[in-house]
This record gives sequence, structure tokens and C-alpha cells, in this order.
Amino acid sequence: MGDILLALSIPVLVFAVGIYAGCETWWRRRHPAPPSPYTHQAARLSEREMVASAEEIVDGAHARLEGLYGTSGGTIPATGVTGASGATGAPGLTPQVAASPGRGRSQPASARRG
Repeated sequence: MGDILLALSIPVLVFAVGIYAGCETWWRRRHPAPPSPYTHQAARLSEREMVASAEEIVDGAHARLEGLYGTSGGTIPATGVTGASGATGAPGLTPQVAASPGRGRSQPASARRG
């Protein structure tokens, strides 16, 4: 009797696994997994979010300390400090005007001899 139950349990097991696989497939089609957080798109989106929050922080600090800068309306004050492009900051420049043009690589700085 034990051999007969063992022989009959194999088709029952195969049938049960088939039912389980079908139900799992149906469930996964109705409930897709969320996108992976490790994709390039997710990295770009989080980078944009970080840049936006950093801009809000800087704009808020500049607005609170506007009296110290002596400017109004969200302009960059002239500091006389040379930036990455080698030009000094001009009074009244907005961040878009002060930025370097294009999205490509910047020109290399000239070598200093000294």
C-alpha cells in the first residue's frame, strides 16, 4: 500500500506545482514589481531632486542674508573671486548667465608657471 501512495503522490505533486505556477504568473501580471532603484533613470531622477533641493537651500539662505549682500531680486553679488572659468563675478548676474554655455566638457585651464 505504501508503494501505491508514493506512486500516486508524484502526479499530485506535479499537478499542485503546476497550479501554483499558474497562480503565481497570474498574480505577477496583475501586480508588477516597482522599478529597480539601481537603474540609470533612477540615478538621474534622484540627482535632479538633490540639485533642486540644494538650489532651494541656497536661494533661501541668500534671501535671508540679502541685507548682507546689498543686492535685491535674487542676483549674484560681485565677489571678485575667480570661478572655474577664470572670470571674476560681475555684479547683477543671474545664475543662468554666470553658468558656462552648453552641456559639454569645459576647456582645460592654461598651465601656470611660477
